[in-house]
Amino acid sequence: MRKLLIAAAVLLALVFVLAHRQHAAVETGPGVLASEAPQQVDLDHGALLQRDGVSLQTRAHFDITARVLSRKDYSGSRDGDLVPLDLALGWGRMSDSTVLAGIDISQSGRFYYWHVKDFPIPRREIETSSANMHMIPADEDVKHQLELIRPGQVVHIEGFLVDASRADGWHWNTSMTRDDTGGGACELIYVESVTVTQ
Repeated sequence: MRKLLIAAAVLLALVFVLAHRQHAAVETGPGVLASEAPQQVDLDHGALLQRDGVSLQTRAHFDITARVLSRKDYSGSRDGDLVPLDLALGWGRMSDSTVLAGIDISQSGRFYYWHVKDFPIPRREIETSSANMHMIPADEDVKHQLELIRPGQVVHIEGFLVDASRADGWHWNTSMTRDDTGGGACELIYVESVTVTQ
């Protein structure tokens, strides 16, 4: 019995180590890795998609290449089936390791937080060149690709900004601009494709 408990403990430790390594940050050198701002084409008459009792109203086509600043998984949360993870993404100088070395970044409660002792770039540039984005995978293949993403990587994501709602009155609206901050400033993305470019 004791050998069985030891083996189970070792197996559990191994699973923990492998899970941690799977999402460990990728080290990159200095320089801007994702120079372009996200591309958005607003839709006058978007489509209405259905996903497990949730209505998704497409608001804009969305295309972004950005560095992953942080990731947070929410699979065990109330809305984790719809939005299993958030990615904090940065572009422009917010994709440069030299700049990011002076910024502490974290995620919690569906928000992205940053803190600096001294600003490496202007505050407004940090606010408008990075964002917390909620990922809704379009299918199991996209979900698997999202699960493999690690901080430090550069990813290309295409899909739609969507507003989500349920018949009981629950709703979750996407931000439609990169200029906002605070509550309601996150993008809710229906992800149709995701690739790691670097």
